[in-house]
Amino acid sequence: MSPYPADLEHWRRAGRIAGEARELGLRLARPGLLRRELADRIEAYIRDQGAEPAFPTNLSRNWEAAHYTPSESDEATLVAGDLLKVDVGAHVQGAIADTAATIEVGDTHRYDRLVRSVREALDAGVRAVRPNGPVDDVSRAIERAVHAQGFKPVVDLTGHSIESYLLHAGKSIPNVGGYSTATFHEGEVVAIEPFVTNGDGHIEDGPFGNIVRFRTDPGDRDPALARAFDRFRTLPFTTRWVTDAAEKASLKGARRLLQTYPVFVETGRGWVAQAEHTILVGPTGAEVLTAA
Repeated sequence: MSPYPADLEHWRRAGRIAGEARELGLRLARPGLLRRELADRIEAYIRDQGAEPAFPTNLSRNWEAAHYTPSESDEATLVAGDLLKVDVGAHVQGAIADTAATIEVGDTHRYDRLVRSVREALDAGVRAVRPNGPVDDVSRAIERAVHAQGFKPVVDLTGHSIESYLLHAGKSIPNVGGYSTATFHEGEVVAIEPFVTNGDGHIEDGPFGNIVRFRTDPGDRDPALARAFDRFRTLPFTTRWVTDAAEKASLKGARRLLQTYPVFVETGRGWVAQAEHTILVGPTGAEVLTAA
């Protein structure tokens, strides 16, 4: 029996689309652009390619590490010098790809080394993937690459295994060594996801980031809520995507059924860069699904 997903071409297609959407976001991220417009255009591209966003586009800035997406009323624009993380997900019938990159808006070049460090850390982590190999090899490769540039990996944030309709499937890939005894297995889909900072190397919860997900199936007692669940299942989403008034009202009254996501902020307010690829563990190493 093959260790690979039966719908492997869906995973590869999702990876290609997510990688293209990430690169689109990086090209569009210029001073003066509404954050909401940037997120909408990235997500529209994913849908135009025949996939669906696997989660709301994360556009976290500066000391925000992750989990910020614009609300439908967000009028803030990108500013020259913003260190912007473009974190994108696409899925094809539940086959998920998750990818990210960091850009300094306006090419102000104050944080070139930080951005280069996280790219090098991602490359080092991907090269260290082996079937039946220790997850810790990847963690230590990431940590070494970050320290070589004089920065710190964010200890509290990790990569993760991915399964159908399940973005975080249970296996963590730490960005520092000594935390995992797990191994990779051939056919597994995994996100390698270093975060690098010039701050403390830890995160704490900030304000609500406009992202939620269903904790469980709400059933069919409320038809509007059932429609929302049929659309999103247990994947993260945002009310920016919900245009139906009945669904909006039902979601507002169903908060106990929803998990909310706070923005992760660096504890020392150090600036944070992120890079991420979704990979397939192949017979000799990693197949990068989200290359573009």
